[in-house]
Order: sequence, then structure tokens, then C-alpha cells
Amino acid sequence: MELWFNKTKEEVEKILDTNIMQGLKKEQVVERQEKYGFNEIKSEKKKSIIVKFLEQFKNFMIIVLIIAAIVSGVVGVMNGEGITDTIIILIVVVANAIIGVVQESRAEKSLEALKKLSRI
Repeated sequence: MELWFNKTKEEVEKILDTNIMQGLKKEQVVERQEKYGFNEIKSEKKKSIIVKFLEQFKNFMIIVLIIAAIVSGVVGVMNGEGITDTIIILIVVVANAIIGVVQESRAEKSLEALKKLSRI
């Protein structure tokens, strides 16, 4: 891995086989695009809202909370206390998933905006 910040501009110019004043020749541009591809951010296929929502439940702590809700519900019903704790835990888990989906969607929108800026 090159530590570019430690190099002089002459060293960088030599390593990249270019000329700071003239830039790359047309042939060099075509050759490098074929070798390295275009200078663009690769985008992945977008996931649906439902898939994003379900992916929020993959987290280990969320799984522990769901198990705790189930255990709490079973114990509450067996002791005649009801399932209030279970409902509260599940509300927190679902709220967390909704917040996660909203944040992920906002991040994707920000990335799209950055991609549009980079095309200009």
C-alpha cells in the first residue's frame, strides 16, 4: 500500500506515469479505463422496505430481546400476571427496527446525492 502523503509530487508523477502539467494522453486514459474501470461509485441493487425491516432483526441483541419477550410472556401467563412486559419489549424491538430502516434509507439517499454530485 502506497503512503501517498509521504511522497513528493515528482515521485507521485513518476509512479503514476503521468505529467502534472500535461496530464494523461488520450491513449493512456483509454488504457487505464480498460484496466481499472471508470472512476465511479458502484451501486448495489436496492432492497425493498420489507427486506430492510426484516434485516433489522438479524442483530444478536435483538434476538436476545425477542427471546426475553417470549420467556416473559410465558412466565407472565403461567403466573397469571399477563403479557404487559412482553408487549413493551416487542414495541421497543419494532420501534428499533423502524428507526433502523429510516436511518438506512436516509443514508442511501445521501449516497445517491453524492453520486449525482460526482457525475458533474
